[in-house]
Amino acid sequence: MAFRAEENKLVYHYDAEELWIEPWGENSFRVRSTKMAQMPSEDWALLPPVNCKAEIQLYEDGSASIRNGKILANMTPGGKLSFHRGDGTLLLNEYVRNRSDVKAEYCSALDIEAREFRPLLGGDYNLSLRFESTAPDEKIYGMGQYQQPYLDLKGTDLELAHRNSQASVPFALSSLGYGFLWNNPAVGRVTFGKNITTWEAQSTKLMDYWITAGDTPAELEEAYAKATGTVPMMPDYATGFWQCKLRYQTQEELLEVAREYKRRKLPISVIVIDFFHWPLQGEWKFDPTYWPDPDAMIAELKEMGIELMVSIWPTVDYRSENFDEMMEKGYLIRTDRGFRIGMDFQGNTIHYDATNPGAREYVWQKAKKNYYDKGVKLFWLDEAEPEYTVYDFDNYRYYLGPNVQVGNWYPVMYAKTFFDGMQEQGQENILNLLRCAWAGSQKYGALVWSGDIHSSFSSLRNQFAAGLNMGLAGIPWWTTDIGGFHGGWVDDPNFHELLIRWFEYGTFCPVMRLHGDREPHKPQYGTTGGATCVSGADNEVWSYSPEVLDICTKYLFLRERLRPYVTEQMKQAHEKGTPVMRPLFYDFPQDKKAWDVEDEYLFGPDILVAPVMYAKQLKRSVYLPEGASWTNAWTKETYDGGQMIGVDAPIDCIPLFLKNGAQLPIQE
Repeated sequence: MAFRAEENKLVYHYDAEELWIEPWGENSFRVRSTKMAQMPSEDWALLPPVNCKAEIQLYEDGSASIRNGKILANMTPGGKLSFHRGDGTLLLNEYVRNRSDVKAEYCSALDIEAREFRPLLGGDYNLSLRFESTAPDEKIYGMGQYQQPYLDLKGTDLELAHRNSQASVPFALSSLGYGFLWNNPAVGRVTFGKNITTWEAQSTKLMDYWITAGDTPAELEEAYAKATGTVPMMPDYATGFWQCKLRYQTQEELLEVAREYKRRKLPISVIVIDFFHWPLQGEWKFDPTYWPDPDAMIAELKEMGIELMVSIWPTVDYRSENFDEMMEKGYLIRTDRGFRIGMDFQGNTIHYDATNPGAREYVWQKAKKNYYDKGVKLFWLDEAEPEYTVYDFDNYRYYLGPNVQVGNWYPVMYAKTFFDGMQEQGQENILNLLRCAWAGSQKYGALVWSGDIHSSFSSLRNQFAAGLNMGLAGIPWWTTDIGGFHGGWVDDPNFHELLIRWFEYGTFCPVMRLHGDREPHKPQYGTTGGATCVSGADNEVWSYSPEVLDICTKYLFLRERLRPYVTEQMKQAHEKGTPVMRPLFYDFPQDKKAWDVEDEYLFGPDILVAPVMYAKQLKRSVYLPEGASWTNAWTKETYDGGQMIGVDAPIDCIPLFLKNGAQLPIQE
């Protein structure tokens, strides 16, 4: 018989395949399948399950079922798997077309398997997993951040791989009432087609996914958070304004910017020392030529009430003082062909291998000695994908295996490198900024930003979709480079308009952070060490025009007044995994129109935000969800929910609506 019940799980075995279905949290299953001699043991993003008992049935016709609360899985005698609500409603159905059972409705000459393990010559398997699309109007959300404007991902094709500005976090939330985690860090693809959804891993030893059923998006999101972990509690300072640019070249330049914020009595919580403040990549320390007294600098910033964030890169230059030792100990990523170079920016470099526990400890000890012990408690873990000059994923090999099999795990271990070290020192509420994440990154204090994006309104619209889908993918700490990274000229009125609109939007992001490589670049400051990397133009709120300064000042103080509200949302993210910013349907799932809105969102439960994302736009339409009353935060006009209204949006005003008369200090 192909089925057996074993230790609270349903096991299917046929030919070389063994498949396990086991309860993994309330209303949830973990499903694994392999053709290896033994089931691989890695849990990847998943935490150990809480105690839950499955109901397993083996039937006389050779089929079987397993139930866990609100979710039911059925398997036919031929091994076709489907998932249902407890009441029998179909949620997800494997796509099978073969002649194994002439009585089955899927009998077909096409000969297509749902779980296709295609052998790789001399190695493991290329895996494809196929599901039928059971409802033509299904909507799919989550999956991390991709540089495209679609919030609903149904009909999209997504690469399951990390790149600069792309973070694959493979948790999908369906409007049908299920959540699905592709728990496989292999490089691959997913296509949410109209007819078939196909998940693919280029090289793997097994199929591994987690599925949950629930009645609301919040129930699904909270189940996922229990399965993979939640963020720590965000530290108080992080809810304020972060000042950053590419790049402060000297200690005195950075201090003078901090002092000017204080002289102008403008709110500031964090200031950032960006990349190439070091002598060489892989020397995690301040360059003494340009940063001669970091202890005094950090002390002065703390006196001003400003937290310092310092940039870390994972790249190690061949000329670095640490290169030979790290090479000898096996702490560097390897290449399967060609010379071992991962990036050639400002030197020939290769990345430290974050999947290697020895390498993680080595890098942390360097950072601890040169930064942490001096008082730096916040790190910018850049290049976290990791970024390569050439994205030949099949050329890189890690301690845990080939990049094509485990590469998406890298940013999780990069975050863990610093999280574990800081936690060991007794630090609580740990937060570090990363340019990438995968499922589970959130529990290691990962604040993700959307990478080196273009300064344009079209790019702003991409970030809007990315931020909401990152939150639904379980990464509630998210931010952007306000104004974009590439292409913003400080004297261009068109860029000023973009910067203002982005600044307004950034006020209502989980973290409000100004950054960018502004044009024109400044002259090179020095000829040694990190000074070989030039700096962009000034990027402080007073660097543009009086109008920009006035409007930015308005929103700096607005964010400051909202910090208690932001802190409350961070508490919900920490305790339940609730996204700080989320689509309208998250709070109003019964309102069918709310599922169609892709240009508004909720910032916490009480603020509806309708950002302006087109140039020269001074009016826009706003949908107000049914089931609440909504008050225009600027005009105090109140409207019933369930209707579309027109709203004025002058350059200094982002449309905001407060739910059910919420008393929040939008206006001073």
